[in-house]
Amino acid sequence: MGISGKLNHLILLTTVLTTLFVATVTADWDSNLVSDLLNLQSQSKSGIIRLNDQLVSRFLTSTKTPRPYSILMFFDAQQLHDKSELHLKEIRTEFSLVASSFIANNAAVADGDGDDSDSDGDNSDSRGKLFFCDIEFKESQSTFALFGVNALPHIRLIGPDAVSLKDDSIQMEQSDIARMAESMAEFIESRTKLTVGPIQRPPFLSKKQLGLIAVITLIWLPFVAKKIFAGETLLHDRKIWLLGAVFIYFFSVSGAMHNIIRKMPMFLADRNDPDKLIFFYQGSGMQLGAEGFAVGFLYTIVGLLLAFLTHLLVRVKNVMTQRVIMIIAMLISLWAVNKVVYLDNWKTGYGIHGFWPSSWN
Repeated sequence: MGISGKLNHLILLTTVLTTLFVATVTADWDSNLVSDLLNLQSQSKSGIIRLNDQLVSRFLTSTKTPRPYSILMFFDAQQLHDKSELHLKEIRTEFSLVASSFIANNAAVADGDGDDSDSDGDNSDSRGKLFFCDIEFKESQSTFALFGVNALPHIRLIGPDAVSLKDDSIQMEQSDIARMAESMAEFIESRTKLTVGPIQRPPFLSKKQLGLIAVITLIWLPFVAKKIFAGETLLHDRKIWLLGAVFIYFFSVSGAMHNIIRKMPMFLADRNDPDKLIFFYQGSGMQLGAEGFAVGFLYTIVGLLLAFLTHLLVRVKNVMTQRVIMIIAMLISLWAVNKVVYLDNWKTGYGIHGFWPSSWN
């Protein structure tokens, strides 16, 4: 019994020591991984770490779970940057803003300069809990296949417990990608429970540019004042006001503001025939830039004809000439409106027609 008791104590002691050793080694290994990621992050101006197949294996596939960090991965392809409909450059820029803002805001919190309202203290070490990375297709095709990525834009969040990179990671929805950096930040905060903080966008003009503009303005101010008092500026030219009014009218009826806000392309490439371009997209959920310009052009024709009839044609003294021009203008306007109605019917599937008397049918 004495020997058996000593043997049990020896086994228990060995088990405890082995567990402590494994825990220590694992903690050191995790600490080294975080330190290496922080080092790679510090070498990037935007805070985005460029990964390849080897680094993905080191930081994701070869590590034990749970990892002490999460990775938000941006999948990129340089050969597709010239395809404006994908907006890869713009999305990459917004992704960089989220990365730099997260690093800057959490660095401020860790240094004691941020908001201390988070009483649990989770934000104090957020810098080592989430890393922003990107990966390029030509450099890392194996990783693209590992994640099952076959279309861009594509962003994935690999959490600490993810074992299968394809099945356990979370893909960011296209709506979150398209709605700029603020939407990406909301996705991160909802999935990781970390705080990104306000997006720190660079100013439109630097201090040097503002100073140069101020100097030029002061130099030209006396000359501009002289022109204004003399009535010789462009703002006193009726032709400029006329062209401006036509431009504003076209801008309003063509949906240009919608295209700017949504960053809609002018046209798309046909998936079935890459050499063919699509200028009119059938479906009410999407409007291409060419569609808006086409409709805006037709509306502008009608508006200009109406302005011509009400301001110029009334000055013509020959009644026959007035009638001929009026009929031509009405036929052109009818044709333009008919094209707009036809396009709306084709795009939405809803029929728009005139309510004629039943006896006419």
